[in-house]
Amino acid sequence: MSKKPIGIFDSGVGGTSIWKEINALLPNENMLYLADSANAPYGPKGAKTITNLSIKNTEYLRDQNCKIIVVACNTATTNAIEHLRNTYNIPFIGIEPAIKPAALQTKTNAIGILATQGTLSSALFSKTSGMFATKINIIEQVGEGIVDLIESGNLHSTAMQDLLKQYLEPMLKANIDHLVLGCTHYPYLTPLLLKLLPPHVKIIDSGQAVARQTKAILEQNNLLNTSSTPGENQFFTNGNPEIMASLLNGNHAVNFLNF
Repeated sequence: MSKKPIGIFDSGVGGTSIWKEINALLPNENMLYLADSANAPYGPKGAKTITNLSIKNTEYLRDQNCKIIVVACNTATTNAIEHLRNTYNIPFIGIEPAIKPAALQTKTNAIGILATQGTLSSALFSKTSGMFATKINIIEQVGEGIVDLIESGNLHSTAMQDLLKQYLEPMLKANIDHLVLGCTHYPYLTPLLLKLLPPHVKIIDSGQAVARQTKAILEQNNLLNTSSTPGENQFFTNGNPEIMASLLNGNHAVNFLNF
């Protein structure tokens, strides 16, 4: 059982940012990554559609004998993970914006959150904000268009830079000192964001925390792969394999899957 793969799915290529963190922490684990790029972005879709897509992805990974499933998508987590956990007898790891550390660390009492509409409008996001950030000025921004640009291979485009400048402006006016990235596509924006943000603004994402949680759940369920050899990593997408391969720096083969 321990040698079975960790399954990871996202609405597209963004969740590879999560895969990188898990792979760095657990290099001997076998992993299977599934990108539903044909249906990206999930953010503008309704909760029912997001849940149905998450079920489809889960069924595929379960058919591949995955021992645990990481929902490497903030929108899918906040809208569908409760249903998935109630439906399938397999551990699930979810992702939600790292509001807590930003709220605890802020000195200006203002934090920015860049996320999808599906995440920001979810009940889980509202609950988390209510628990940790009631006295904090939260500047929320829907990152409309960002996922589309990344999925179409335009990560480093002028259009992306212009979009980010527009989204960051109200946050900087509000004197934020932390920017929470609430979508797994967004860590790929970090080099560009560092150029656009003042040096005192700290960028926070959930990648390392998700990797640590994945390890903890594997240990709790006696599913940790104790092999000393590097794990096998497989990548599948129903979109353009070349775009995912570029984010993986060409170090891994990406397979097209019609699903």
